[in-house]
Amino acid sequence: MPILELDHVVKSFGSLKVTDDVTFSVEPGEALGIIGPNGAGKSTLFNLITGNVRVDAGRVSFDGADVTRMQPMKRCYAGVGRTFQIPQPFEKLTVFENLVVAASMGSRKAESEVTDRCAEILVNTGLIERANALAGGLGLLQRKRLELARALATDPKLLLLDEIAGGLTEAECKSLIETIRAIHASGITIVWIEHVLHALNAVVQRLLVLNFGKIVDIGTPEDMMASSAVREIYLGIEV
Repeated sequence: MPILELDHVVKSFGSLKVTDDVTFSVEPGEALGIIGPNGAGKSTLFNLITGNVRVDAGRVSFDGADVTRMQPMKRCYAGVGRTFQIPQPFEKLTVFENLVVAASMGSRKAESEVTDRCAEILVNTGLIERANALAGGLGLLQRKRLELARALATDPKLLLLDEIAGGLTEAECKSLIETIRAIHASGITIVWIEHVLHALNAVVQRLLVLNFGKIVDIGTPEDMMASSAVREIYLGIEV
């Protein structure tokens, strides 16, 4: 049974249809990449999955349940975690405190119940040496890692990554890829929006190509990169 299913999902803002009859599914333990030019509707698609934006038509199912009308926080409790393109940590809290807040709010557990897990996540995301540093003083890579760590602290079954590799150097990107590979290997299902295609191709089994709110194609990274339609859409994008 798929862990995530979107069935003929439609969303418009005024006369602009940003998600146009989108249907796809993700299997448990899979890593799916989503690519498309700016304005293709990728982040809106994530907002529809998390419930931050309501669908106009269609159905969203998660872990066998219809969550189309479920509130975002309840989806988080159910196991949907996400990162955002621009990390927005609690800058006056330490890195560790940021995780404790995310873990306690996202899992409805007491702080005393989540501290060990938060420490483990800091180790796994390469942040343990910055545990007591204020989040506002972190560099871009560390802020991205903190964004990832906060999402993991909610104990997700499904992790949505929104352009987490954007703005990083080649070495920083390579380091982050290894962290995401390890997260995926632990059994967490990943859906990853990204413009840095070599980062996606290092992790995902399938790529979904979105353009003007419509699915252009979906398949293996090799097949998608060989597609003339995909190459035309992605002319000028790093391959």
